[in-house]
Amino acid sequence: MKIIHLTDLHLVAPTRKLFALDPLEHFKAAIASINLNHFDAELVLISGDLVDQGETEAYIALKEALKSLKIPYALGMGNHDNRAHLQSVFPELPQDDNGFVQYAIKTSGGTFIMLDTAKEGSHAGELCTKRLAWLSHTLEKHSDQDIFIVLHHPTVETGIRFMDSIKLQDVEAFANIVKKHNNIRHLFFGHVHRPITGNWQGISFSLMPSLNHQVALNLEIDAKRLPGSHEPPAYGVVIIEEQSLVVHFNYFMQETRKYFMHGNSASAQSFAQLDHEIELQQRDDLQQTMKDY
Repeated sequence: MKIIHLTDLHLVAPTRKLFALDPLEHFKAAIASINLNHFDAELVLISGDLVDQGETEAYIALKEALKSLKIPYALGMGNHDNRAHLQSVFPELPQDDNGFVQYAIKTSGGTFIMLDTAKEGSHAGELCTKRLAWLSHTLEKHSDQDIFIVLHHPTVETGIRFMDSIKLQDVEAFANIVKKHNNIRHLFFGHVHRPITGNWQGISFSLMPSLNHQVALNLEIDAKRLPGSHEPPAYGVVIIEEQSLVVHFNYFMQETRKYFMHGNSASAQSFAQLDHEIELQQRDDLQQTMKDY
């Protein structure tokens, strides 16, 4: 099974930019790339910070852009999101009995659990007793299936001190529930705007870069400052098999020379030819796909 993981879109009201970048154009480019290259994916996960300021107009732009996505998607909450505004634009979005954006999605490879870690008035993450109770019940309900949990705020410290100060705050309570279940295969995070993989409580995890702006890799700066970067956006291409899970980082807007590393491809002449045949063709295909959608 293949799935796609996007995070931290940070859409703003139409015509506005964010850090001199256009989040909506980046999102549309990601959709075009997914439709062109990964139309066989079963699900697209979008793990929070869908918009930057919680504006209704930005959620309307999100919904309009999603109409062109050819694959089913699942939306999650982040610290920049406004739950009420999100639910007003996406009334079909599932929620638990307490109004949190939490739900389970069955796929051919297992069940994906979307968690709502947004905490009102804070950029840190929270799983209150009500949300944890829902998680515990849902894990029990799906105890005979492989489980993949999607939450915006990571449970781990990454070494980027500002982001570590606003990670998930009640990690021990979450861990106490997770440790009771040996069928949890992977955790999908957002929030940090960096490509990161690792292991927590014996479970593999991955974080994706933002689709707009990035957090610079600086492990020395103090927690009072957050270094930004215009590193390219990326989305995750995740291949899930019975005995393996592989995460690829696809830098879909990064223009680099592509070539075949066999035959006569090492020659200067073949580089030029392949630049023409591959790079231009891929660019034309992507541009045409964006026009169509």
